[in-house]
Amino acid sequence: MVAAAKWRHAELLQGRNVIRIFRHYLPKGLVILGLSEVFVLWGALYLGSQVHYGGFATHIHLAATSGRALLFVLVMWVVMTAFGLYKRELKEGPWGYFPRLVVSLALGFLMFCTLLPILPSLILPLPVLASVVLVALCGTILTRLLYLAVASRVAVHRQVLVLGTGRRARAVHVLAQGGCKRPGFHVVGFVPCGEWEDTNGPLVLRGDQSLADIARAHRVTEIVVGNRDRRQSLPINELLECKLAGTRVMDLTTFFERESGRIELESLNTSWLVFADGFDQGILKTWIKRAFDIAASIALLIVCLPVMAITAILIKLEDRGPVLYRQDRVGQNGRVFPLRKFRSMRVDAENGGTPQWACRNDQRVTRVGAFIRKVRIDELPQVFNVLRGDMSFVGPRPERPFFVDTLARDIPYYGYRHTIKPGITGWAQVRYPYGASVADAIEKLKYDLYYVKNNTLFLDLIILFQTVQVVIFQDGAR
Repeated sequence: MVAAAKWRHAELLQGRNVIRIFRHYLPKGLVILGLSEVFVLWGALYLGSQVHYGGFATHIHLAATSGRALLFVLVMWVVMTAFGLYKRELKEGPWGYFPRLVVSLALGFLMFCTLLPILPSLILPLPVLASVVLVALCGTILTRLLYLAVASRVAVHRQVLVLGTGRRARAVHVLAQGGCKRPGFHVVGFVPCGEWEDTNGPLVLRGDQSLADIARAHRVTEIVVGNRDRRQSLPINELLECKLAGTRVMDLTTFFERESGRIELESLNTSWLVFADGFDQGILKTWIKRAFDIAASIALLIVCLPVMAITAILIKLEDRGPVLYRQDRVGQNGRVFPLRKFRSMRVDAENGGTPQWACRNDQRVTRVGAFIRKVRIDELPQVFNVLRGDMSFVGPRPERPFFVDTLARDIPYYGYRHTIKPGITGWAQVRYPYGASVADAIEKLKYDLYYVKNNTLFLDLIILFQTVQVVIFQDGAR
């Protein structure tokens, strides 16, 4: 029973290059990369000590097998994760890993040295630590180079055939052309499905061949059903033949969920929401999340109290206005609650009375406000909303009632994001830039629905790690 439960939570998706852990899809290559670098960091203590001492003495062996190794690996790996080194894609492209790698190892080294005086039994001479970090840097760079080479080859072998030729189906090809920022897959072609389908467009394959013949000819590993009307036009017998032959068949919504970490609204049917796994909020899950929220909020409050005090003083000195800004937001089940933030705009920012989207280079933002918005310090007072129970630490960002009313009318499924508590940070915040329009709200909703469907403590931890790199690199700040 226990083994079966663990397998359900860590399902190896056969024929695909992803692993599903606690409902969250992770690229198999990144999982292997992360585990490989754990061993590289562990081995760096052995090799780094040998570089310094010139051989394996007894105390070197003890150094590498004791708590030093565990602490070193833990600190380095956490910092590397927080710097975004295990993201699916980087805005700088795959070669953007290496500057981040150097900085993260340097910062990890400083953090490790800071912790050693607190734990005297783990102290190693500073020259030894420098050698260890140098070996770790060389080892991780070689591991990354190998990963990039293998990932590019694996992507070529993922051959996808799309059933349908409409706009929804063509979106798969757009996703495949994501460029060098992400290892992807190759679309071998589109098969018309229905009398209104385009039979002459680019990559259209049908002819007189059956689906099974096309799959064999192009070595297809996966067929994605991209047409919306499946009552009469879906070639169910041909799809079954392909599935029995070992080719995976899946619907378009699930494919996008797996490949991009979001739920595409254009391909979404209400029936998919009903029958898909997820979207459940049990009592135990709610209590675990609440305990995590309280613990994380108290820890953040203790660590950031000096920063909050300095921020309050600077805001007051700049224009003598109030330090905190109170704003009504929509929470779980549509309940409105008062949210508090450090004030980052002028006191008269909305004198007209009509709420406005924040925009790039917004003239209403003060000088202190511009800085605290970039590094997300303005969000820190929301820990009190979390402690009160209005918000969770991780969840969809709460919007203002004025915008919610407008967006709920214009965007299908928008109200489903309010089935769970909003959060200080969220999946949409770490995966999409700052939202300042209806179009941005639609894109962020795709990520919010993914979180509502798949939220677990595991995904919350991933989001918290990625939030750190968002703050460091100021992604999407306005």
